[in-house]
Amino acid sequence: MCLFQYEDDPEPEERVPAGPLYVPVLPGRSEVVVRLFRTPLGARTAVGFTSADRLAAALGAGHHWIRLSESALRAMAEPIGASLVTVDPTLTAPPVTGTTAGAATTPVPRAPETVARIV
Repeated sequence: MCLFQYEDDPEPEERVPAGPLYVPVLPGRSEVVVRLFRTPLGARTAVGFTSADRLAAALGAGHHWIRLSESALRAMAEPIGASLVTVDPTLTAPPVTGTTAGAATTPVPRAPETVARIV
């Protein structure tokens, strides 16, 4: 008897996703740049999704993407320090909305000033 549904299996039999991934990108003037993320432990990772709906659920409906195979994504990300590829991540941080009004008016505490003396 199987305890997990296929998509919940922590050790799937197929390690490579079937088909190209939907890879989040940042658009430029004449090119796009593959977006890199960080794992909860701080390691850099490239991210791919198995469907556009999963990408939209994690990053928002208006996010730009391209289709790449897992091996192509890995080949692009490894030279710049992202040796991991994460497929279909489900946990993300909320989008940044800008600075809050309270943050600009909060004074920054300073250490008391001291005069250095040469002895």
